[in-house]
Amino acid sequence: MTSEEKIRSAFANKDWQEIKVTDSWQIFKIMAEFVDGFEKLAKIGPCVSIFGSARTAETNPYYQIAVECGRLLTDRGYGVITGGGPGIMEAGNKGAHMNGGKSVGLNIDLPFEQFHNKYIDHNKLLEFDYFFIRKVMFMKYSQGFVVLPGGMGTMDELFEAITLIQTGKIARFPIVLVGKDYWGGLVDWIKSHMLEKEHNIHAEDLNLFRLVDTAEEAAEHIFRFYNKYVLKPNF
Repeated sequence: MTSEEKIRSAFANKDWQEIKVTDSWQIFKIMAEFVDGFEKLAKIGPCVSIFGSARTAETNPYYQIAVECGRLLTDRGYGVITGGGPGIMEAGNKGAHMNGGKSVGLNIDLPFEQFHNKYIDHNKLLEFDYFFIRKVMFMKYSQGFVVLPGGMGTMDELFEAITLIQTGKIARFPIVLVGKDYWGGLVDWIKSHMLEKEHNIHAEDLNLFRLVDTAEEAAEHIFRFYNKYVLKPNF
């Protein structure tokens, strides 16, 4: 349907038979995506998700940083999970794949943009129709999050992780924002408006993420976090 047709459909009156048929089958489709994701990822071991734009070119410095993040994480036994597409996602998978580590892709079916990259392990590629199910997989099977520059989807994934940690719905896994020039303005706004002006968050919430500039700093933050608990990846 076109965008206008979708809007009109939302306001249309539906009879019970139409509701039962359409919504019931959608429930089964949602269940199928959850079951497939749980079955494939349940034994995947410790992983770190790398978020970032699908539009980042291979010549962009952030692409190379994402490749290095993937390499450094797999050096220490962590697998890498990305959204499975091009750009930063491809770079994270590339770094893991070229280093012989686990490379997972949670691909989403989009009309124009998304196609899975070639650096995902063949048995660790999942395809999703629903963004919310895909995000559940990221949050459920990641032990850390590295967030490189991206657009609306990256923001969605970042604040999903922060919110779930802030509210205690998942454990306090490390979150690293890579690129002070890119993320600095957002972090300043969070401090000046969310915290100081409107008091919509607590000062401790600013400790839920770390702002860095390099792949080495990002990986080291995650390694130090788990060293505190004497936890090591399951090789």
